Amino acid sequence: MNEFRSMRRFKQQITEEECLAVLKAEKRGVLSLLGDDGYPYGVPLNHWFCEEDGRLYFHAAKEGHKLDAIKACDKVCYTVVEKGAPVEDDWALKVKSVVVFGRMSLVTDEEQAVKICSAICRKFTDDEDYLRRELASALPRVQCLALTPEHVTGKLVTES
Repeated sequence: MNEFRSMRRFKQQITEEECLAVLKAEKRGVLSLLGDDGYPYGVPLNHWFCEEDGRLYFHAAKEGHKLDAIKACDKVCYTVVEKGAPVEDDWALKVKSVVVFGRMSLVTDEEQAVKICSAICRKFTDDEDYLRRELASALPRVQCLALTPEHVTGKLVTES
């Protein structure tokens, strides 16, 4: 098991339950990978947090920079930042962010891919006709991804 750093500003650290609530509620984050020629590669993605297995799931194209990077090195970092809540009588916001370190794998089971794509879509719309059309037209071109967390940390900051 990896030795992960402790949070430097530990007084701002939020609980595991608060981290999971952010991952469940928010729709997007930034996936960071080791890209071409050792350059970091960060890409915004939609996600779904599955409470049953504790993994984050994504969809992507079946080829491209992201998949090449994952195949070369499965260690990734995914960062989610919530919209924030206003501080009373101030311009500042209180904002929670969560950083997930873990291993990314390709989902090869088609039934699981349908479940993942459906769950991601339902975070944006409850239009089941739209979902059916998207699955019929796009699923053959989709590669789903599973992030198995190894270390999750989060913090609450007040902008100033």
